[in-house]
Amino acid sequence: MIDRSNGATVRKHQAILRVSAVGVAGLLSTLMVTAVAPPIVADQSDRAVVNAPVTLLTAPIGGEIDALTALPGSDVRDGDRLAQIRNPRLDRSTLISLEEKSSDARQKLDATRAKRESDLAYVASLDSELASQTEQLRAQFQSQIEELRARVAQSNAMSGEKKALVERQNNMVTRAAASIEMVRPTAQQYNAALHNADAETAKLNQKQAQLGALNRGVYVGDELIALNNLAQKRRDIGLDAKRMEIEEKQLSAVLADLESMIDLEQSRLASLSAADVLSPGGGKVLTIGAAAGRHVNAGDTISSIVDCDKRFVVAIFSYRQGQNMMPGTRVRIDGSSFRSGIISAVLPKTSDKADERFAVPFPQTERRELYAIITPDGVDGNGSQAQQATTSDAPACPVGQWVTVTRDNGVVPSMSVTWRRLGHVVASWTRDAGLHTETAQNSPLDSDTRRAGLDRLQAAFHSPRPQAAKAGEDRGPGTRALASQ
Repeated sequence: MIDRSNGATVRKHQAILRVSAVGVAGLLSTLMVTAVAPPIVADQSDRAVVNAPVTLLTAPIGGEIDALTALPGSDVRDGDRLAQIRNPRLDRSTLISLEEKSSDARQKLDATRAKRESDLAYVASLDSELASQTEQLRAQFQSQIEELRARVAQSNAMSGEKKALVERQNNMVTRAAASIEMVRPTAQQYNAALHNADAETAKLNQKQAQLGALNRGVYVGDELIALNNLAQKRRDIGLDAKRMEIEEKQLSAVLADLESMIDLEQSRLASLSAADVLSPGGGKVLTIGAAAGRHVNAGDTISSIVDCDKRFVVAIFSYRQGQNMMPGTRVRIDGSSFRSGIISAVLPKTSDKADERFAVPFPQTERRELYAIITPDGVDGNGSQAQQATTSDAPACPVGQWVTVTRDNGVVPSMSVTWRRLGHVVASWTRDAGLHTETAQNSPLDSDTRRAGLDRLQAAFHSPRPQAAKAGEDRGPGTRALASQ
């Protein structure tokens, strides 16, 4: 009887040892399989964070910050003034030099204009004097021409008289009534009369030519020397007036250029003396990089603004899921105010320079992993937030919040999420067991309780629960600024 009971006890202990060994081996195998295989083929990832683009507001000029109205986490609209910069120490040497050159050019222009006006007045007086003297000489030449015409007529008449006398004497010589010696003096007088008529005709032609030249403005002859000097002086003064006109135009152009440069320099100094830092769009102030009264240089970062309306989710998946995570694939998002979204892009990697454009750095990937960029439902293609119902405790801008992303109709869950949810179920069972300890301490589990526990365990493995943001993790400067909202 005793031996039989001892053998049963030994067999029972051996069975317990075998069951324990198999259980431990199965648990270790399960842990190894879940640690290696599921991350490669899992359709779910809890390494996902809500992100949004960031706009850096830089100082347009160097100077001191006179006023700073931006506060971390405050809402801003398009065109809001976030800071005012004043620069009382400006280099005005260029403006002073341009003003000196402009003053010199203006004085030269005034002197040139006065000289040109005096030259034109002198030319006008010379023209008047030339006109009066020309009129007098024209009248004088007219009278001389009349006189010379009379002399030419007189010479012609005298030559005709001498010619008749010569012909009569020649007839007398032909009739032998007179000697040939008597004809020679008369012939000489006749020739002299002819030459005198030619001389008077030449003088007449000369005076007529002088009158014609005088009418054309050509001054030839002893009588026209004074007029010629006046005309030469008039030409010199006229050329000087033309030169003054050209110089006036040149100085006017130079003065216009200098005034334009002065206006530009004044505008530049006005823009450098004071400037406002305006918000380029709506969003939330993420960080403040300066304080009131601080000196900043042009290009220094004053503030950064995150556009919460353009938020998106960055999730990490295995490269083997690249075919399943193509752009356009719908996913479920747990742990945030939005519940679903669409994959808009797949990136193999990122860089620190690219991370600077966003509020939160992208999570670090390991070997053979990729990024899935997800656009939540309710955010259109332009990034504007559509009207959607949100819970009262949901943050207005959940940038930096960790979420869980699951592909629609996904089969393989993430084991980290599964184990965490299993832990939550066990904790809830323990809490429920503690509440009912006093009433059912020694009562066995009935079939209904066992069935309810199995249902809850199965729901923990297959139906995702909302995941809160991971505590104690700081993924970027935007998390601390926006976590206080």
